[in-house]
Amino acid sequence: MSDERPSLADLRIDRTAAQSRPLPSGRAVAVLVSAILLAVGAGWWFNRTRPVSVRTAPVREVTSSGPATLLNASGYVTARREATVSSKVTGKILDVLVEEGKRVELGEVLAHVDASNTAASLALAEAQREAAKQALAETDTNLALAETDLRRQRELAAKKILSASDLDHAESNARALRSRHDQTLAAIAVAERQVDIWKQQLDDTIIRAPFAGVVTSKNAQPGEMISPMSSGGFTRTGICTLVDMASLEIEIDVSESYINRVEPAQPVVATLDSYPEWRIPAHVIAIIPTADRQKATVKVRVGFDQLDPRILPDMGVKVAFQAPAAPASATTARAGVVPRPAGRVRDGRDIVWVAHDGRVTSRAVTIAARNGDEITLAAGLASGEIIVIEGPDDLADGTTIAEMIKP
Repeated sequence: MSDERPSLADLRIDRTAAQSRPLPSGRAVAVLVSAILLAVGAGWWFNRTRPVSVRTAPVREVTSSGPATLLNASGYVTARREATVSSKVTGKILDVLVEEGKRVELGEVLAHVDASNTAASLALAEAQREAAKQALAETDTNLALAETDLRRQRELAAKKILSASDLDHAESNARALRSRHDQTLAAIAVAERQVDIWKQQLDDTIIRAPFAGVVTSKNAQPGEMISPMSSGGFTRTGICTLVDMASLEIEIDVSESYINRVEPAQPVVATLDSYPEWRIPAHVIAIIPTADRQKATVKVRVGFDQLDPRILPDMGVKVAFQAPAAPASATTARAGVVPRPAGRVRDGRDIVWVAHDGRVTSRAVTIAARNGDEITLAAGLASGEIIVIEGPDDLADGTTIAEMIKP
């Protein structure tokens, strides 16, 4: 064993060795810098915001943006002008010139009634008028002769050649002929009126359309008897039923409990039972100011804004009385319909995610109604904008969209 013990000199650091160690080369520095950059890049790569895949859909325009419905009711289409055309005289029908579905104009001939008796009476009245005219001609001739004789008698009486009784006789004869002349004129006037009466009765045997319309039913045939009033048996009271299609409207019985929701000129949407998808704009014409005590209803007349050939009398119809339209403001709110999953809540507010230029952005919206699988927005979106309906729960403003999957 060595007897040498450590001394304080052995603990001294040798500075000459450290000073003689060589500095790192430039290559080593480059390697070190590269390692640092790689570490920073790896950290950014693993911590970056990764693009996400989302399912999107466009905002659909609000199809029911009209006024709210205040009351629903049902009724029937009726014609304001509808008539069963009959004859003013009783007689046998000679011919009927119309069929169901034919359109006729005002004054068009619909049928003829036998006018042989009326024509004979008219001929008699005309003959009596001619006889009265002949009698007038005779009276006028006699009157002219009597007036001439009266003038001669007055001349003779002035010369004291004719007696007073002869003059009185001549004056009486002239006055009688003047009276007969006036009476004959009156008889001619009566004969004229009688001729007019029979002409009118003859014209009444021709049945004409009282207004323009469409024939909906034919009620009589040639050879049958017709009368303006029912007399039993086989006597007809009408030739046909005529309907003015321009006067079609809707009659509705509204319960007394809800009549306060109806007012004149109120907008109405009508739907025919035959065409359930066709929404027909209409309006309230009038509220009949009386109630049915037995049914506890009030009759309401509703008119169509525009008529259509598909609208026919007695069709069943359902109507929706609308609330008055609100006046449009200067800054109209944007609205739309979106699928229900698109609605999110963030910080207590309703939002949706809007996709634009490859990124998503939150948009505050106002929800008007939730209907099944859809949400109606009162404001916040415009029709056609792309919104996210399915995506990660941790979406944030500015998140990059890798793929937009459309439904």
